Amino acid sequence: MTLSTRHAYLFWSCLQVLNRERYDALIKVFGTLEDAAKHVDGELLRGLGCREKTIGSVLERMEKCDPEQEEALLLSADARIICLGDQTYPDRLKDIPDAPVFLYAQGDLGILSQPSVGLVGTRKMSPYGRRITQEFTRALTQAKIVTVSGLARGVDSLVAEETMSGSGATIAILGQGLLTLPPVSAALAKQIVAAGGLILSEFPLRMGADMFTFPMRNRIIAGLSLATVVLEAPQSSGALITAKLAFEYGREVFAVPGQIFDANYAGCHAIIRKNQASIAASPRDVLEEIGVIVPDIDPDRVLYAPQNPEEENILKILTTMPQNIDELVQKSALTAGSLSAILTVLELNGAVRNLGAGQWVRT
Repeated sequence: MTLSTRHAYLFWSCLQVLNRERYDALIKVFGTLEDAAKHVDGELLRGLGCREKTIGSVLERMEKCDPEQEEALLLSADARIICLGDQTYPDRLKDIPDAPVFLYAQGDLGILSQPSVGLVGTRKMSPYGRRITQEFTRALTQAKIVTVSGLARGVDSLVAEETMSGSGATIAILGQGLLTLPPVSAALAKQIVAAGGLILSEFPLRMGADMFTFPMRNRIIAGLSLATVVLEAPQSSGALITAKLAFEYGREVFAVPGQIFDANYAGCHAIIRKNQASIAASPRDVLEEIGVIVPDIDPDRVLYAPQNPEEENILKILTTMPQNIDELVQKSALTAGSLSAILTVLELNGAVRNLGAGQWVRT
C-alpha cells in the first residue's frame, strides 16, 4: 500500500485504532505513518496491544477504507486533517499525555497559537447561568482571549454566540464527525468558521456521537485551554469531566459559585469544596491568574486601524498576555530595530502597551 501523507492520516484515522502511545510506537518502528500503513495486519495490531475483537473490527474497517474517497469528503467539507507530529498541531494540546493523534479542522488554525480559555457548563441554563455566561464570555473576548467550548446547546452555544457578537474568536470541539452535526449545530458551526473561528474534531468525518465521544471531546477542551471555567454545573454535568481533566493536566480550573440551595450549581460547589477549582467571582479572577494584563475598557475608545501590513501583523501577534522583544522578533520575522520602531508608533496611538523590561501587550 502506497499512500500520500494526507491519505495515510485519513487511512489511520478511519481505522480508529491509534492513541498517542500506539502512534509513538509506530513512528519509532516505521518512521512514518505512510510506511506503517504497508504493514497493517493482525500481528501488527496485536503488537500494539489490541484485543482480538478490536482487531477483527479494525481489519473490517480497513477493507472498507478508501482514502481517496475520504479525501474528496474532506475537500467538500472545506476541512483539513492534522497529525500529532505536524507543526500545525497545537502545542498546548500536545502537552497532555492522551493528546488525540488526529484532528479534523474547519476554519482558522492560526488561532490555536493564541491564549485560550475553556468555558463549560450545563445544557439547561438558569437565568443566572445565562447572565454569568454572557458576562464571562464578553470579558474574555474584550481581553482578546479565544474562547473554547463544545457546541452543545446551553452554555456551549451561548459562549460561541457571545464571542462572535463581540468580534472575538472561538473554538468549538465536537463529540462527533464534522459531517454528522444536527442542523442547528451545523448552522452555528458555519457561523463560527465565517467569523474567523475554528471547529475541531478527532473523529472521522461521518462518525456519529455516542456515550464515549463526548467525554473524549472534553479532554481536548481542557488540553487546549490555559484555564477552564465551569460557569454552571449540576452534580451530574459533563462539564465536571472537563474540569477534572484540566485539574489533572495541571491547568488552572475555576468555578462560578451560586446559591447554596441551587441544584444547578451543586457541581461547581463540589469542585470548589474539594480544592479542584478556584472561585471565579469575576472574569478578572480568571484573567489575572493566567497572566493577562486586564485592559481598562473604554466604551468611547476608537480602535486604532493599522496603517500597513507590518503594523497589522504585529497587532495579530500581540495579545493581552505579555510577550518579550525576542519572542516578537521570532514571530514577526522583523529585525529588532524595525520591530521597536513599529511598536513605538503603535504605543503612541494607544494600540499597544509597554510594560517595561521588554514586555509588550495589546490594549
